Amino acid sequence: MPAPQPSEHFQRPVLEFARNDFPKLSADMSVDEALKVIREHGVGERLIYFYVVDADDRLAGVLPTRRLLSGSAEARLADLMIRRVVALPQTATLLDACDLFVIHKFYALPVVDAHRHMVGIIDVGVLTDELLDIREPEPDDTLFEALGFHVEQFRGASPVKAFRLRFPWLLATLASGTCAALLAGVFEATLTKTIMLSFFLALVLALAEAVSIQSMTLTLQALRANPPTWRWFLDNARRELVTGLMLGFGCGMSVLLIAWLWRGHLPAASVIGGSIAGGVVIAAAAGLAVPSLLRTLKLDPKIAAGPLTLAIADLGAVLLYFSLATWLL
Repeated sequence: MPAPQPSEHFQRPVLEFARNDFPKLSADMSVDEALKVIREHGVGERLIYFYVVDADDRLAGVLPTRRLLSGSAEARLADLMIRRVVALPQTATLLDACDLFVIHKFYALPVVDAHRHMVGIIDVGVLTDELLDIREPEPDDTLFEALGFHVEQFRGASPVKAFRLRFPWLLATLASGTCAALLAGVFEATLTKTIMLSFFLALVLALAEAVSIQSMTLTLQALRANPPTWRWFLDNARRELVTGLMLGFGCGMSVLLIAWLWRGHLPAASVIGGSIAGGVVIAAAAGLAVPSLLRTLKLDPKIAAGPLTLAIADLGAVLLYFSLATWLL
């Protein structure tokens, strides 16, 4: 039976991890009486707090060990205990327990039923142990697959085999680079007119490729768990578009200011900044659309998406860059 995934592991009931080797102390006991009960019952493992119940056996308070040991022998637990107790319902999950430990910074939490009767205690050490016991996932080679190959194919491969596996996918990059060069040649007059544009061409391409890889990797991860549907695609497209617009605006404005301060040519700087903003949006859209389309067509998006996404991002960014320059300069 396969081990549960971390997300499934933390949805398990907290009662599976709770222990019941703890003494329940009555609120009307004295410190001396409570210590006698503790000596007779034992304290179990890693007990940090003692829990106090009322006459109906309902959780009434918590008594830190220090208060118990420092209190006078005749003092009543009702006077020493802390009445405000954070407790977990028995229907809670391990994830709920994690949330409370993080929020309140306690070392242990009581688990109660619907009538606030104690049914167990869970301490932070148990959560630490469980986190360490979760099986390490298999190495994720999504990035390598996005570049055109599986990692397993290269284990022990000879140089000739490695060449045969890698070179066909590099041809896609060569093709897109050649097309970008041809586009630049079409706009040679624009480049000659404003030489400043050539300084930032590499940056335009680099940002487009970086954003497209980010978007594509996130999409590939999402496609592993969710089959592509129109609703899924529209929801992700809306989110990716907003993210792309924010990334594009941030990058575009930054480069615009740099180019303007450096060369003092606001129109050219505006073209560069605007092209970067638009190229980032195009790249983000390509990173989502290409893997989704390939998955819909029953093709392997992990293997084919990388070269296609990068090619679309490069060509879209270059075409937008020179079109804006020709139109505005």
